[in-house]
Parts: sequence; structure tokens; C-alpha cells
Amino acid sequence: MLRGELLHPEILFALGGAGHGSQILITDGNYPHVTKTNPDAERVYLNLAPGVLNAVQVLKVLADAVPIEQVHVMATADGKEPPIWGEFAEILGPELPLIPIKRFNFYDAACGSDVALVVATGEQRVYANILLTIGVVPPPK
Repeated sequence: MLRGELLHPEILFALGGAGHGSQILITDGNYPHVTKTNPDAERVYLNLAPGVLNAVQVLKVLADAVPIEQVHVMATADGKEPPIWGEFAEILGPELPLIPIKRFNFYDAACGSDVALVVATGEQRVYANILLTIGVVPPPK
């Protein structure tokens, strides 16, 4: 039995095969999961119903499970910051700034070969897509 909060077997499997520089995509309920992601990525569908589970809940668990070195978010068409970005930033802390990418460039990044895991959520807020780059676990002191 595992002691951490992350218990999902498919997610654990995908993270076990990922390493430094691999990426995790967490998507909202509107994201085109099949056509705008790396076809070789492990896909996990947690979008049971609208609002269940949401992107913030998934991010919170994954941020505790893996080191994160960089974070990209899908920019809005008008350049305004959606409220959910504040929730993402609160979880990730000030040392990990959110880097906006225009929508179609974000889709291109999500199709990259470094994307190892795609997690579809039931998030109802738009522009709630976040691409995490896995960092390094430092050696023990």
C-alpha cells in the first residue's frame, strides 16, 4: 500500500516511466485529448462528469508527487489571465512562474514527444490547461 496521496495506478505507471524533461499535460473538459496530444503518451481520463475531478485537484496531487521545473499554460485569445491561473500559481509557488503559450502553439507543445502523461479532467473553466515539465530529484545530502 502506498502512503502518498497519489494512488491512481495508470498515473503511477506513466510517472514511473517518465524522467527529467518529460512532461505532464493536465486538461480541462474542452481539450481535444485525442487529436492534440502526443499519440504515445499515457492517457488517463478522470473526467467522470462535469466538474469531477477538476484541474486544480489533479495539479495539487501531481505537484506533490513529482519535482516540477517549468510550467506552461494555454493563453487566452484576449491575453487576459483567467482566474484559475491564480489557483495554479498558489499550488506551485512563486519559484515556478506560469509561462503562457498561445492556443495553437500550446497544442503543438502538447503533441511533442516529451509529453508522457495526459490527464483529462472534468474541469469546466476554460483555459485550464497546464503543461508541467518534470525536474530532477536531487541526491540525498
